[in-house]
Amino acid sequence: MAYKRKAPSTNEALQKLKEDLAGGTPGCAYIFYGEESYLREHYLEQLRKTLIPAGFEEFNYHRLDGKDLTIQQLTETAEAMPMMAERTLIVVTDLDLFKLNEEQREKLIALLEDLPPYCCIVFVYDVLEYKPNRTMKKLCKAISTYVTPVEFRAASSNDLVTWIARRFKALGKEINRQNAEYLIFLCGGLMTGLVPEINKIAAYAKGKAITQKDIDAVADPILSAEVFKLTDAVAQKNYDLAASILGDLLKMQIEPIMILAALGSQLRRIYTARMAIDSGKDNYWLMKLWEMKSDYPAKLLMSAAKHTTSDWCADAVTMCQVLDRRMKSERGLDAAGELKLLLVRLGAK
Repeated sequence: MAYKRKAPSTNEALQKLKEDLAGGTPGCAYIFYGEESYLREHYLEQLRKTLIPAGFEEFNYHRLDGKDLTIQQLTETAEAMPMMAERTLIVVTDLDLFKLNEEQREKLIALLEDLPPYCCIVFVYDVLEYKPNRTMKKLCKAISTYVTPVEFRAASSNDLVTWIARRFKALGKEINRQNAEYLIFLCGGLMTGLVPEINKIAAYAKGKAITQKDIDAVADPILSAEVFKLTDAVAQKNYDLAASILGDLLKMQIEPIMILAALGSQLRRIYTARMAIDSGKDNYWLMKLWEMKSDYPAKLLMSAAKHTTSDWCADAVTMCQVLDRRMKSERGLDAAGELKLLLVRLGAK
């Protein structure tokens, strides 16, 4: 019979998972979810290594696609005895537990209440979002009692900088904090996306110390970073650079509406940075307002805002909102052309 457990908080759940793995005593059921898929896959691999002896994965390690899976099939897999091992591991990907019909829910609850102690089930939310439906009280109670939901969030800035330095060191390179923060700004704060960028940069760099030029040479920036460079160029009246960046984004076949959304978001942030400057507030006020994990992007926003006025920011945000409504409502609109025209108007302002 499955053991009962007290539902821990998110951070406690991850810490408990680490302790269970270190002690070789994982629980019987988990839900893995969250945006940081790199950490999720890391802990899935640690579970596999802890539970399944090398060479016996075929018999004891089961990966099931939740799309067409029935709870009867899951139950049969869970009840199958391990072979030459003490436990089995079942990974179920993208089974939305809260969209099962009533019959399937009842079978799932029964399985959780009587889960064989030699079995460990992990429900992984990869494409689907984990959204508990509190109206399904019996299912929520069963999950709260028998299952440990573990959320894999993006790491804090300090942890991420340390992790980046460790990854580069393993590749025979070094990176200082400033360049690590620049890499995070340019490529995003998820380990999943940073791993291939780190590998490319380390392979490209000639010297031992990674420079910003090394990063710029081979890293693929995320949309928000490119749009920041675009808005910063406009704020500094460097319209040729702004037009060049926009042209590159359009050549990458990024939808104009997506570019506009990112541009509008960035201009709103610059507007708040301008307000911070005008009212005597500092980077940390901006960090708190936008829930930033480090002061690096806040410093960039404050620097960009110094080239603007409050009136220019207000007008720029309004112009983006107007064009957004037009793109969504007018048929046959030349969206790319309108974006280019917007840059001209921003420059004229």
